[in-house]
Amino acid sequence: MVRTLALLAFAALPSSALVALAPPPVAQPAATAPWRDLMPKPDLAGWHRAGGNATYTVVGDELVGRAVVGKGNSWLVSDQIYGDFIVEFDAKTDPSLNSGMMIRGQSRPEYRSGVVFGYQAEIDPSPRAWSAGLYDEQRRQWLYTLGRNDAARKAFRPGEWNHYRVEAIGNRIRTFLNGVPAADIVDDADARGFLAFQVHALPDAVAAKGPEVRFKGLRILTDSPARYAMPENGLEQQGWQSNRLTAAERRAGWTLLWDGRSGKGWRSARGRGFPAKGWTIADGMLTVEKNGGGGDIATEARYRDFELSVDFRLSEGANSGIKYLLPPLQNGGVSNVGFEYQLLDDARHPDAKMGRDGNRTLASLYDLIPARNLSDPSSPGKRGNPPGEWNRATILVRGRHVEHWLNGFKVVEYERGSDALSAAIAQSKFAKVTGFGTTDEGAILLQDHGDRVDFRSIKLRRL
Repeated sequence: MVRTLALLAFAALPSSALVALAPPPVAQPAATAPWRDLMPKPDLAGWHRAGGNATYTVVGDELVGRAVVGKGNSWLVSDQIYGDFIVEFDAKTDPSLNSGMMIRGQSRPEYRSGVVFGYQAEIDPSPRAWSAGLYDEQRRQWLYTLGRNDAARKAFRPGEWNHYRVEAIGNRIRTFLNGVPAADIVDDADARGFLAFQVHALPDAVAAKGPEVRFKGLRILTDSPARYAMPENGLEQQGWQSNRLTAAERRAGWTLLWDGRSGKGWRSARGRGFPAKGWTIADGMLTVEKNGGGGDIATEARYRDFELSVDFRLSEGANSGIKYLLPPLQNGGVSNVGFEYQLLDDARHPDAKMGRDGNRTLASLYDLIPARNLSDPSSPGKRGNPPGEWNRATILVRGRHVEHWLNGFKVVEYERGSDALSAAIAQSKFAKVTGFGTTDEGAILLQDHGDRVDFRSIKLRRL
């Protein structure tokens, strides 16, 4: 991944130094900003095509991308590479055509045969309406959905021109849609890259109709862009730096449950102390080893209302879980029977076909409620990355209300103590467990099921 020495030095600083170096920007008057026109000319000089077979033409002051039958996403890529900048543009697309603007894009022969990949500000005309969300094309998928940003979802105007603003300054990327804050991430994957206009691949029957996406008014600001950044707005920020919190996350109340270096704050669920075997800490990862015999580990503290975020990476065929609201045992340990966010390689582990209606698959409330794509009902499939790639699990507990999220998609929602949950428990393996799921405050547990699973960036905020 592309990084500059300056960015690496910045990333190595302690969080207190990051706060000192990055005060909230005070936007300068827009009229004084040194914008440069970046719209492609009729001969497309300074740009080149990549990927699929879509056509790009300039009509008047608009760039028109037209889908054609063929495989793969298409891109019109800038020859110029950019580091820190602010871009603005207007876009209008056919309702059938997903599109986007690549930000700090990448393409290298050694990575998937030169495919275009990297950050993308989405143009999403579907009912999901995640336009201006941030997608990591051909890499990690969604970095910032609009699953919890209804204001931005409502800002998109289907079939009309929509105004985008993207600020890529240091390791922070922010997007705005028609003036509404949409996405805010901090990530250190790519500090520089190209811009690119996307025409998304479509099924042949749809592509044959030649749906179009249009762009106009593309302009860029590269001279001291931080001076012209939009003021802070309180939008939730997603941090993607391993085992580190951004200043905004700290202000929002997030704390690291695992420090990335030691077993501090964690212990064997069987009793006192961190396991002497079976769990390893190396390279910023907390790993349960295959057949290591270390047993489950749990937090020393107990939590009531909280939001928990955990990055995890499965090995092939792996089974594990994140359990929560677990009561203490008389011997000083923690019960391992309770609510569980299932971690599973659905394609290879037999547990995926057990239970009822898929309630033992990835991100499900284990043996009780199957995970479904609740954020995008038109696309019921879950958005899980395969073994060997990182995923993000989020668990939200607010009073009796509980949610499971997977990679930015809500997949489970239930009320503790409800008739619906009681009925599910009565049909599960927990039917005869007295008091199952009645604890209001408890420990968080990472399961050792005998398979290798890596964890990192384990963070929590109390609600």
